[in-house]
Amino acid sequence: CIHNGTDKCYLTSQNHGYAIDITSLPQDWEILFTNANDKTNEGIIHTSLPYFSVQFHPEHTAGPEDLENLFDVFIDSIKKRIFNIRELLNLTLSSEKVITRDNPKKVLLIGSGGLSIGQAGEFDYSGSQAIKALREESIQTVLINPNIATVQTSKGLADKVYFLPLTPEYVEEVIKAERPDGVLLTFGGQTGLNCGVELERHGIFDKYNVRILGTPIQAIIDTEDRKIFRERVNAINEKVAPSIAAFSVEEALEAAEKLGYPVMARAAFSLGGLGSGFAKTNDELKTLAAQALAHSNQLIIDKSLKGWK
Repeated sequence: CIHNGTDKCYLTSQNHGYAIDITSLPQDWEILFTNANDKTNEGIIHTSLPYFSVQFHPEHTAGPEDLENLFDVFIDSIKKRIFNIRELLNLTLSSEKVITRDNPKKVLLIGSGGLSIGQAGEFDYSGSQAIKALREESIQTVLINPNIATVQTSKGLADKVYFLPLTPEYVEEVIKAERPDGVLLTFGGQTGLNCGVELERHGIFDKYNVRILGTPIQAIIDTEDRKIFRERVNAINEKVAPSIAAFSVEEALEAAEKLGYPVMARAAFSLGGLGSGFAKTNDELKTLAAQALAHSNQLIIDKSLKGWK
């Protein structure tokens, strides 16, 4: 929305299916906000009385916070008995701090890796959209993805594509050669996340002064590590199924004995949930745990909620 007094543009939450016809406004009412997209009216203000209204959601719940200060204007006008509310609005919106963005010039995107037909296509799609969004901001894009059968590796999408394995060693070589300002780790699925975590643990991003964009690396670690995630959930007293972390088949069996069968086994940092499943007996869990620990070094044994209502 564009404010009629300062000509500043603000992000606002809108869900209306109608708009006021500005040609029908009485003489003592004026335009306050205008939709920058379709030029419809988004707010009106009285010329002499302290009345104004907007056609969006300034309360910003689950949305943009740009104009939450409209509530401050409203409260101040009541407390101080201010009738010239347009002047107060102009003063409030004019005195806002201008936020400047330090946009990166070049960004490395960790791609979706080797996928089978019909598997995890959402990562290919989201990665493609990320590249398009970066290009719209005039940011140079570098993609590393060994899979030629993806949309994101299509000619003309990324500025440069490296068809290399998504391993820390190869990604470091690309970083060394390209020197990107930032890196996106969350558009390559589990492969990209695991690779990013390993690079962070080895200090590669700090070594080459590469900024992690989007989801913070610690948030990725906390959610991918099943034990840490369980601790975080318990810390906020959220009710979840009881679970125990295991790092061997023997520990998995001990956890199941404590929790009671049936149980659900979930492997951490695994592609497509490899090795995860339900077990009703020791023998079933032995097989499941052996498969899971072949792909991951950590297994979470959960009390099964299958069939609960």
